[in-house]
Amino acid sequence: MTERAEQRKDPVDAIIDQWAAVRPDLDTAAMEVFGRIYRLSRAMGDRMEKAYARLGISRGEFDVLATLRRSGEPYTLSPRQLSATLMLTTGGMTGRLDKLERAGLLRRSPDPHDRRGLQVTLTDEGLALVDEAVGAGLAVQTEALSAALDGEQAGQLAGLLRELLSATEQ
Repeated sequence: MTERAEQRKDPVDAIIDQWAAVRPDLDTAAMEVFGRIYRLSRAMGDRMEKAYARLGISRGEFDVLATLRRSGEPYTLSPRQLSATLMLTTGGMTGRLDKLERAGLLRRSPDPHDRRGLQVTLTDEGLALVDEAVGAGLAVQTEALSAALDGEQAGQLAGLLRELLSATEQ
């Protein structure tokens, strides 16, 4: 019995088996890796969305708050910096900022160094919420990871994914 046959089957295995039946000439090794990465990303994205929804925010809104939080005190960036970091259009960013500002989680103010610019700053409420949200998100991720891998395996996987990501982003 092969190593793959000894492992528990997943939906990607079914896809690979179907391709093998109709196109045995294909090498589907890359599809096995990227298919699982894609499915894992979707599944974990859904779990993260639920964790943040309990706190009244979406994943996209969390991303804005978390980017401000990671910037360090005074938790202030320009809308342009936020857009570049999150790879969002200015229109997409404006919508998120409007909603988060109405919720009292951030505030926009004139940039004292640029009369035409704005600054976006976390409020105390936003800081408290993003700190709670990052903890909730990490708990979901840690639970999923520890259900399948031990610490050494998780470290190996992180290293392999870092190499793959680096190679694909070049």
